[in-house]
Amino acid sequence: MKNVYFISDAHLGSRAIPHGRMQERRLVRFLDTIKHKASAVYMLGDMFDFWYEYRMVVPKGYTRFLGKVSELTDLGVEVHFFTGNHDIWCGDYLEKECGVVLHRQPQTLEIGDKVFLLAHGDGLGDPDRKFKFLRAVFHNRICQCLFSCIHPRWAMDFGLMWARHSRLKHGLGGDPGYLGEDKEFLVLYAKEYQKTHPDVNYYIFGHRHIELDLMLSHTSRVLILGDWISQFTYAVFDGMNLYLESYVEGDTQP
Repeated sequence: MKNVYFISDAHLGSRAIPHGRMQERRLVRFLDTIKHKASAVYMLGDMFDFWYEYRMVVPKGYTRFLGKVSELTDLGVEVHFFTGNHDIWCGDYLEKECGVVLHRQPQTLEIGDKVFLLAHGDGLGDPDRKFKFLRAVFHNRICQCLFSCIHPRWAMDFGLMWARHSRLKHGLGGDPGYLGEDKEFLVLYAKEYQKTHPDVNYYIFGHRHIELDLMLSHTSRVLILGDWISQFTYAVFDGMNLYLESYVEGDTQP
């Protein structure tokens, strides 16, 4: 089988990333190197720093990225796009214009003879009450409808400024580093889920902006994918094994 790739957390368009255009080009070059090797690419959330889609209006920019995604789907590569906490507000544009498969909830699926649980990771065991409250507001349909009444000129500026403030507050790398096996909420979530779903082989998450590859048992692992801001990391499954890799310009990629 061809390879299956997993990436997350590019935060394209972020006003907190000074090298944003270079970052987008690097991501596009990576996608170009794998386009003939991939059967599927799973983008596990926060590919955009703020994406709010109106019925007849989509955010400015991202033309190189969206063009490359469209090229992949035109070539027959499945591109699965998971919404994260920065790009919750996707409509049908990416599906209709770029050919992606859009996912708004965690997905459990079989790839080869392995079982994967895939999710962005926000809302899965996070104990932060403030984040839980904001997440509930962002997902509320009434709040979304009210926000849609704001002219895109001001709504997009507000969203990008909010996202910039959040990114600078935590630093470009995102949240604090690895908290340890007994405190990392995505690890704790996977361990709890494993008790009732022992058939899951791989848990793959984004959101936390850290690289993690941890064995939960002799048949299951949890991976957190890092980001495409400074780490440029991804996972690749070749049908037998799953690897966490870093993209280095000029290297021959798996």
